[in-house]
This record gives sequence, C-alpha cells and structure tokens, in this order.
Amino acid sequence: MRALVCHAPLDLRLDSFAAEALGPQQLRVRVAFGGICGSDLHYFQHGGFGTVRIKEPMVLGHEVSGVVERVGSEVAGFHVGQRIAISPSRPCGLCRFCQLGQHNHCSDMRFYGSAMRFPHVQGAFRETLVIDASQAHAVADELPLSEAALAEPLSVGLHAISRAGSVFGKRVLVTGCGPIGALLIAALRRAGAAQIVAADLADVPLACAKKMGADETINLATQADGLAPYAREKGQFDVMFEASGSDKALRAGLDVVAPRGVIVAIGLGGDILLPLNQIVGKELELRGTFRFHTEFAVAVRFLNQRLIDGGPVISHTLDFEHANEAFELAGDKRQAMKVQIAFGA
Repeated sequence: MRALVCHAPLDLRLDSFAAEALGPQQLRVRVAFGGICGSDLHYFQHGGFGTVRIKEPMVLGHEVSGVVERVGSEVAGFHVGQRIAISPSRPCGLCRFCQLGQHNHCSDMRFYGSAMRFPHVQGAFRETLVIDASQAHAVADELPLSEAALAEPLSVGLHAISRAGSVFGKRVLVTGCGPIGALLIAALRRAGAAQIVAADLADVPLACAKKMGADETINLATQADGLAPYAREKGQFDVMFEASGSDKALRAGLDVVAPRGVIVAIGLGGDILLPLNQIVGKELELRGTFRFHTEFAVAVRFLNQRLIDGGPVISHTLDFEHANEAFELAGDKRQAMKVQIAFGA
C-alpha cells in the first residue's frame, strides 16, 4: 500500500506502507478522492504552521471519501462496496471536553494528518485506510465521491456558523473565498442569511463565491476601497467570517461590522495586533472556530440531499502519481480552488 508522505518542506514522496490490521469494529476502505486542505499546503510548503512543525515523516490528508473493501466482525450497517465519506475527527470520548460535548477540543484527539501531537497522527492520503466504523457516513448513489470528499471543509463552515449564532435575516461579510469560504457561503444561504458579500484578492475564488450564493463580490486587489460604503454609520454587517487568515482582512472588518456585531475568525494566521479601543467602543465580539465534530454528519446529509452543491468548488483533479503537481497547483490561488487527488478506488 502506498501513501503520500511529507518528509520536509517541498519533500513529498509516495512511500510504501504496511497494510493496517482490521479490528472487529472497523472498516477497511479503498480511498477514492482526497482534497488538499490549507493545512496540508502549510506542511508541504513550510513544514508546518505557527509552532506546529513536522518532526518525523507524516502522511498528509484528511478530506477523503472511499469505498468499503472489508467489514469488521462486529460492524453493522455497512457492507463491502458501500460508498462513504470519512470523518477525520477521532476524539477520545472520555476527557472533560468530550464529556462537555466539545469533541473538537478533545485532549486526546487523533485527527488525520496532524503534527500537533508526537508521534504525529498519520493522514488519509493513502490507497487503503482502516477506520473506525463511527467515522463512516454513507454517500447517496447519485452523489459523486469527489463531492463527498467535500464534507470535511463544509463541516468547518457549518461549525463556524454555529459559533456565530443565528445568521437568519442578517447581513454577512465573508473575507477569503477559498474552498472553505465558498462552502461557508452556500451554508450561510441555507441558514437564511439575508445578504452575503464576499471579498477576496483574486477573481477565481470570487467567481466561485458567486456560484455558491454570494449576492455581491469585491476584489480588494483591484477595488481597494470596495468595502468603504459598508463602513458608514458605524458599519453595516451583522456578522463577519474571516476565512483568509489575513490580519489586514480581520482589522478591516472592525470598520464594517456594526456595533455588537460578531466576527468569527476561521483562517489560520500569525499573531495579530488589534485596536482594542475599536472593539470595546463598538462592543464587538471576536470568536474563534476550530474544526468540527457533529457537523460532519449534517454536511454529508446536505450533500446527499443536494441541499448544497459542492461541485463548483472543485477546480482540478489529478491522479495519485501526480500528487506533487497537485500540491503545486493547489498553492496557486490565481487558478485553483479545491484541488483533489484521485486514488483510483
């Protein structure tokens, strides 16, 4: 069995791995599609992000779908040949955060392709994968497995919305319209947002944002003052989702979000200096959002029922053997949205 392993920055290899043993409550899955996430790119380009660094070779990937190849002796509800989306979230269920229902903050989380702990949690970009049956979510016959692999980034958007509170009837700004931002926009439309304005620095993600349901798009690279009209009367937006990880974008939101508005930070960036006088004076709420857990099942249901169409987010699909090219392409925001790797299942 082969896997896609990051050894160091810009050192990505197809390495051979021994097949994992199958437990009684597990499934062996042939991986079909895997989407390259921003965190995968950080590992590939820089060897990590923030203080998180690769300290040993690590299999990348956590956005995957596949086909069940073998079923454990104690598993019910799944069969050989079944098409599934795979949740990468594997909380312990025992720590105090899990007991509080905050599974995404699990003290012993095993999340595919993460260097946050050592030894690292090996990822899902491999030809076959053994998973706990609880990670498997059935995919509708009419849903392509490529779109099923979008359940993970859609889950991130759904959790961000839950962190914001109700968006029904509200005016919303989304900055950063990569795959998560675009899927977030579709989820905001499903959640009843009255107006959605999308801002980015490139035309390709903004065109996708429009397809996913944005009412207005603003290219801040060519329209530097594009958000200025929304700063009048102390700000026009009730909620802002910052999905780019840009400190400039986050600070700009302070001007256009109305008093007592909510800013949800999704994108990973570096340390940011914020004008506390403005936050205090407008009584703004800045909230973080991190991963997801229960939202994964909802994301799969939305995709299965075609309540959200993720197709426009997928811009390129390359074969497993061309994984290095796929990662190079994924890093070029001028032409790529979600780049997926096809594993051949």
